[in-house]
Amino acid sequence: MTDDVLAVLRSEFDAEDESFLLAMRTDLSWNRAAFTRLEQALREVCAESVGAEELPRWLAEGFYELSHDVANWTAHPNFPRPEPESYYTDCLERLQDLADWFFRGWSAYPEDYNWPDL
Repeated sequence: MTDDVLAVLRSEFDAEDESFLLAMRTDLSWNRAAFTRLEQALREVCAESVGAEELPRWLAEGFYELSHDVANWTAHPNFPRPEPESYYTDCLERLQDLADWFFRGWSAYPEDYNWPDL
């Protein structure tokens, strides 16, 4: 895993400035660019973790929390959703798919699967 990708995830999981999680929690805002940056970093870590016997705890905790907390947080009726509902549904499904891939070590999608942009 590259240091750049790990730095993105560490920043996201710690809800640092300009992170998706910070905007979601404090501003009640879905930052689309930050989500894309997060999702791409998650994908890269998943691809590079295939076959790993051990996973760093901070990564495991981050994947777990994302796959549960984002859906719970954004499900609140007061959370603004300016995008079409299908966008949020697809994003939440993507987080679940990536968590499954990370924890199981294999993806439900073919190896050459071209993950569509969200």
